[in-house]
Amino acid sequence: MCAIAGILRLRAAEPEDPGKIIDSMRRRGPDGEGSYRSDGREENGPSVTLYHTRLAVIDPAAGQQPMLYPLHNPRYAIVYNGELYNTDSVRQRLISLGHQFLTRTDTEVVLHSFIQWGEGCLELFNGIFAFAVWDNLKKALFIARDRMGVKPFFYRWEGGNFLFASELKTLLAFPGVKAQLDNYGIAQLMLLGPGRTPGCGVFAGMEELKAAECGWVTADGRMEKHRYWKLTPEPHTENFAETAAHVRALVEDAITRQLVSDVPIGTFLSGGLDSSLISSVACTRMMEEGRHLDTFSVDYKDNDRYFRSGKFQPQSDSGFIPIMQKFLSAKDPLCRHHLITLDTPALAEALYGAVDARDLPGMADVDSSLLLFCKEIRKTVTVTLSGECADELFGGYPWYRDPEIRAKAGFPWAQTTKWRSSFLRPEYLSRLEPEAFMDQQANLTLQDVELDEESRNSPLEKRMKEMMRLNTDWFMQTLLDRKDRMSMFWGLEVRVPFCDHRIAQYLYNVPWEMKDHDWYEKGLLRSAMAGWLPEEVLWRKKSPYPKTHNPSYRAAVTKMLEEILADPNAPLLTLLRPEKIRELIGSDSPVPWYGQLMTTPQTEAYLIQLNYWLKKWKVEIL
Repeated sequence: MCAIAGILRLRAAEPEDPGKIIDSMRRRGPDGEGSYRSDGREENGPSVTLYHTRLAVIDPAAGQQPMLYPLHNPRYAIVYNGELYNTDSVRQRLISLGHQFLTRTDTEVVLHSFIQWGEGCLELFNGIFAFAVWDNLKKALFIARDRMGVKPFFYRWEGGNFLFASELKTLLAFPGVKAQLDNYGIAQLMLLGPGRTPGCGVFAGMEELKAAECGWVTADGRMEKHRYWKLTPEPHTENFAETAAHVRALVEDAITRQLVSDVPIGTFLSGGLDSSLISSVACTRMMEEGRHLDTFSVDYKDNDRYFRSGKFQPQSDSGFIPIMQKFLSAKDPLCRHHLITLDTPALAEALYGAVDARDLPGMADVDSSLLLFCKEIRKTVTVTLSGECADELFGGYPWYRDPEIRAKAGFPWAQTTKWRSSFLRPEYLSRLEPEAFMDQQANLTLQDVELDEESRNSPLEKRMKEMMRLNTDWFMQTLLDRKDRMSMFWGLEVRVPFCDHRIAQYLYNVPWEMKDHDWYEKGLLRSAMAGWLPEEVLWRKKSPYPKTHNPSYRAAVTKMLEEILADPNAPLLTLLRPEKIRELIGSDSPVPWYGQLMTTPQTEAYLIQLNYWLKKWKVEIL
């Protein structure tokens, strides 16, 4: 994994500071850096400058970027961030067509694939990526993002020139780019946040390629982009046994593909179904190759003392992690296990670091805990596998299985629009129509859902396809953002096997009664993967990413928020009503701000992050 950035100059512009650009990218790519400037001049035509910092995973001795072809008097230059999991098969196909390779990197395979097939190369790739290719003959820039939106690609037009980068902070490092917030951005932060509309960069004028988008930026200043893939309806003709076997093969293959690495590799291990399945398959496959797995688990100081079972977290992970550690060690005695325990002071302080990493307010301590967790993991390995995306695809979240919740319009994880909007000062609230805005955002996806005849004739199947698209296009993107930014802040690459597009496409067409086999959450996945896990882990109730239950955390964030209220210059108070913040501090509402995890302490922490973000970037509210 890496960081990429660039500018396509179509008009005269103040030159950027290359050192400032690279410095903003360095955490994502600590192993190397490079830049390329095309030979065009503004007065004679467009020119491009590409920047890259590298996290070396495959062929660390080679693969420096930007990568050029041919090496002398190059026509093509690429900057690439990602991992291609079918590199070998695509490379062999290219070799059969006469291509020659100088490295073992997937970057070189992506570049030659683009040269051979143009945009059609995207259809061949299995992986996570964001990249840009400059064609010096056409004087045009090709840009693309992976099907599921795992890797980021932000962009902005500034003074008639096209800027792009892996992260928002890099766009802000270019001359003339201001940190501004308009009405649309306010709506993102206060009505959708920490989620955001696909394609929206929150800062005014900043956008992002959506998942599975690609396109060209041309010399005449036009940007033509389109979606090259999406979930589509297909007949499902397999019975349950055949479906379970199909799922098992897809999941095993996705995990196995993603174990390719020339640097140390590990897995997240929460003791939940998804991370445990990945760890079990990874342990077996690596042992077959003479390698040995490292697993990483997280807990919080005194959580065993303060944990209380609830609707969304019925069980603590702490009782299941040792079961999995014992199970994996029985497979491979050399499998190494690491338990990282976090405490309140570090968790609260890292709320600021999490904003530095994400460039936006995020999921509060759900972000900051992952930030601290990844910091410790990076001391041992460079690559890890994680269980994100299984719940979106297999229907694991409570809102999939609760008929009352899934029948409601809008986003099932964000049903508190009136409450959220009440925090805004009247002068900002009057600019928005919160309920209409939220309906409009959900309808962006619902109107794009493709249905077959069977789904159109079945209200349940129609709704479950809509739910899957809402989840993959919105909720999953928030979690992928979180995983990418918190991990790459430490130069740690995290792969997500369940996010394989083949799994997503197959599951889109599996009937709900199969996914909900035996009326059990993710019953299909559990049945399909029988034998890979101890029974008590295979069939444990779903529990989301663990959070602290220590009351000292609530006390810490309340104190931080009270200090903001006491500061007349706090930027948060220019946007929000102080009395509503005080009301929040005095409450203990079980209603989440977002998803399952952000209850009152996390809502307080979100506002702390929002204040820090406004202050850090000196955000101008338009």
